[in-house]
Amino acid sequence: MAWILDFVYALLALVSSPVWLIRMIATGKIKTDWKARFGRTDPLPSADPGRPRVLLHAVSVGEVNAIRQLVAQLAPRFDVVVATTTDTGTRRARTLYSESHHVVRYPFDFSWCVKRFLAAINPDVVGLVELEVWPNFTRECRRRHIPVAVVNGRLSAGSFKGYRRIRPLIRPMFRRLTAVAAQDETIARRFTDLGVPRSAVQVLGTMKWDTAEIADTVAGTDDLARAFGPALRAGCHVVVAGSTGPGEERLIARCIPPDVTLILVPRKPERFDEVAAAFPGCIRRSRATDDATADARICLLDTIGDLRAACCLADLVIVGRTFNNQHGSDMIEPIALGKAVVVGPDVSNFESVARAFIDANAMVQVHDEAELKREVGDLLSDPQRRDMLGQRGRDVIRSHLGTTEAHVDMITSLLTQ
Repeated sequence: MAWILDFVYALLALVSSPVWLIRMIATGKIKTDWKARFGRTDPLPSADPGRPRVLLHAVSVGEVNAIRQLVAQLAPRFDVVVATTTDTGTRRARTLYSESHHVVRYPFDFSWCVKRFLAAINPDVVGLVELEVWPNFTRECRRRHIPVAVVNGRLSAGSFKGYRRIRPLIRPMFRRLTAVAAQDETIARRFTDLGVPRSAVQVLGTMKWDTAEIADTVAGTDDLARAFGPALRAGCHVVVAGSTGPGEERLIARCIPPDVTLILVPRKPERFDEVAAAFPGCIRRSRATDDATADARICLLDTIGDLRAACCLADLVIVGRTFNNQHGSDMIEPIALGKAVVVGPDVSNFESVARAFIDANAMVQVHDEAELKREVGDLLSDPQRRDMLGQRGRDVIRSHLGTTEAHVDMITSLLTQ
């Protein structure tokens, strides 16, 4: 069976190569660590006796950030290894974890790549963050008697619909999962519908509640303010549009009053130049100088890891990828900073989180451009309402703390089964 799947993977890669190869060359991703992606990872030293090795696979930056508390709570008892897929995820993981933990690249799902990788890492248990379930990987883990769990499990409506179309093919892959920690009941039902035994599924909530840092200040905020100085005039309101996707920057800019500064933060670095070209004269963080246009009101944060600092400068935060059917971005972090937050109609990747905030009147959801424009104007003119949203949002976060500890207990239990 594995060789059939390998053949299918190779055929699909060959047929689609004109698309992905050109895209990787254009974005610079062609320079990725191909050796590691094909499973050629340097063997890790054996874990110390009495310290089982836990391999956590976090695809990209969002998942890497989501496991900060999980890694910290596992570390006293386990040898934690963090595997990532994307280049940006790898850089972020090395920043967060490489001083105390091994950070490795996750392989392609060809059977020989998976075998090399598992032989080099030799984990005692595997945690797949949010989803990222692959057939050859789960099959090889089963053969090696390595329990595999999905932690912080998330399966969006769109992904579920796609999986259901090929359910007969992927059901064995989901059956091989030892455990699933789902974020809510709806997600739990989706996992069981795809083949995970109901007894293996728990609803533990999202660990992103625990990674939220409730704070009033963030390191780097002053540096960012200096970089954007010409746009941050005294008494001027600031709106941050964070983790935006294609088409959103223009939509949001049309909804911002002309006397308000807008800081745009595209989610993907490869879009920085595209967004800059769409707003001639904007102040770019990476190129900000003392002679930047004095009347510029649009700033572009084109550096990695500064979104929280930007949010500290904001009177209002608009969460990107919640418009134009892009499924949403994390709204917890800006709310943890006490900011009033607005999201668009599509929050399908964060359904339970968004619902918790909306039900508590701690976040504003709009459904079209006209409503966004109206809410932005109303919120900027009503500081008491902004403060109330921020306070209620922080209360919601505090009420959901403790999810990570439940995940640690689940992972620990897998080693005794």
